Amino acid sequence: MSGSRSSDPAAAAESPRPEPLSFAVHALDVPQAEAARARSGRLKMLAVLLVCAAPVIASYLTYYVIRPEGRMNTGELIEPQRPIPPAADLPLSTLAGEPVRPESLQQQWLLIAVGGGACDARCERQLYLQRQLRETLGRDKDRVDRVWLIDDAEPAREVLLPALEGAHVLRAPAEALNTWLPAAAGQSPRAHFFLVDPLGNLMLRFPVDADPSKVKRDLERLLRASKSWDRAGR
Repeated sequence: MSGSRSSDPAAAAESPRPEPLSFAVHALDVPQAEAARARSGRLKMLAVLLVCAAPVIASYLTYYVIRPEGRMNTGELIEPQRPIPPAADLPLSTLAGEPVRPESLQQQWLLIAVGGGACDARCERQLYLQRQLRETLGRDKDRVDRVWLIDDAEPAREVLLPALEGAHVLRAPAEALNTWLPAAAGQSPRAHFFLVDPLGNLMLRFPVDADPSKVKRDLERLLRASKSWDRAGR
């Protein structure tokens, strides 16, 4: 028919058909996504740990690094720090034989003395100094607990117990104490006072015969440096 437009069968055959739209959601690479989430989680956890540890680190830096020239510390820093061992490695018990979990001592500064139940004259003097050191801290004394660890099976002398009121008097095997509490060469833990921080880390040792006023000064500096994060009581 004149004027009509007929389609070319060959051209129609060559023309590509339009593909139907697809509404499928392409899945993400699951392993890569999970790895990214894991990395993000680890970074967040590390950030939280650093924030929590920052005050403790700051107090240690204040005490040991950022200090006037010429300052002499009586206490000897124990490196690396040694956390309080678990009960399997440090079995503690009361004088009545009841077990005590070592971690229950945390959240206070611990001034530790070690001796035998018979407690000779040197041991008596050590316990007296331990008590006096805490008392002279004034308002901060409630942040410090006295701990006397008896390293043998001898019964504690009854005459000592009134002076030990308020202290933690516990038995512990000598072998366990020798492993945890590092003594100076040729000496035993009985020759020292040991200081544990509220997080349960053994950090300082003092000679038993050190000048008490210098030991007190070290304790005061540490308590002052940690005042922003440490509070009295568990």
